[in-house]
Amino acid sequence: MVWRDTWSPSARASWVTPTAGTGAIHGILSCMNTTNDGIKRVQTTADALIASIGTVFKGRRENLEYLLAAFFSGGHVLIEDVPGTGKTVLAKALARSVDLPFSRVQCTPDLMSADVTGSSVYSPKTQRFRFRKGPIHASVVLVDELNRATPRTQSAFLEAMAEGQVSADGRLFPLPRPFFLIATENPIESEGTFPLPEAQKDRFMLALATGYPEPEEEARILEAQRRTDHPLNDLVPVAGAGDVLACAEAVTGVHVDDAVRDYLLALVAATRKDPRAAVGVSPRGSIALYKAVQALAALRGRSYAVPEDVKELLVPAFRKRVILRGEWQAKGYQSESVLAEISAAVPVPAYRER
Repeated sequence: MVWRDTWSPSARASWVTPTAGTGAIHGILSCMNTTNDGIKRVQTTADALIASIGTVFKGRRENLEYLLAAFFSGGHVLIEDVPGTGKTVLAKALARSVDLPFSRVQCTPDLMSADVTGSSVYSPKTQRFRFRKGPIHASVVLVDELNRATPRTQSAFLEAMAEGQVSADGRLFPLPRPFFLIATENPIESEGTFPLPEAQKDRFMLALATGYPEPEEEARILEAQRRTDHPLNDLVPVAGAGDVLACAEAVTGVHVDDAVRDYLLALVAATRKDPRAAVGVSPRGSIALYKAVQALAALRGRSYAVPEDVKELLVPAFRKRVILRGEWQAKGYQSESVLAEISAAVPVPAYRER
């Protein structure tokens, strides 16, 4: 049985409610799970990275999968949560688990664009100016407390994320491949911060929230800290640039059936039509979710995407892209709650055997 063959024009229009269990869906599609070598490499690499990161970051596995989904699909991630919940540790753990150049930028109001991109420095020895690259030229870049940088400095990160290049001294400098930017943001402080413009939020493929750990997870965190140095120092690379680029190539081959694509577009359309939303999801957001869905399917060993992948990634992909009207924000509504209602209202396509 082939996925596309299970659908006719009439059947495609016959959707079921979200109560249709995933077990039945996966049972029908089990014969389709013919993972090729590329998908197996994605899964193997992801499992190795998750195991490595998991030794220091005691949180939900889903967050690690979402982080790697963005990594393998060429996106960037914004991690937003209260202080002390492991945002920086998560980013550092990924950087130490891959054999790639890593840099960290601690944002402050006096940070300048040239501090990020680099600048020309005069050498008395050669009597010439030499361009010294900034931290943005690494393959994995951690930008801590991005909202503490001024809008002018934030624009330097915007160009890097959108174009894969930076402008400095009147020249263009291409960034290495792969290039992955992880930014953190503290949502509870406003003093000395500069809210990210909507254009910059839209450049992040996913926005994650680490959340508080469960009691047993926090107990393991306490036990791991019974030492003079940080457990991060124990991490060694388990993947390299070749693995990441191979995974990125394999992810693009994950099959997304027309029914899954239409389901994704129905969710996008619902965000644009919702009366509570001042701004719905843009086509860039649709592309971000589509690519993340492909990567998540590959991470889990499938060569095809299912509607549950779309539903699962809806909030991480769209929470920063759906902007609510002021009156609804005053009533206590948040984009996450609106997206949850949209997800429950838009029916998931059902799978039928011929």
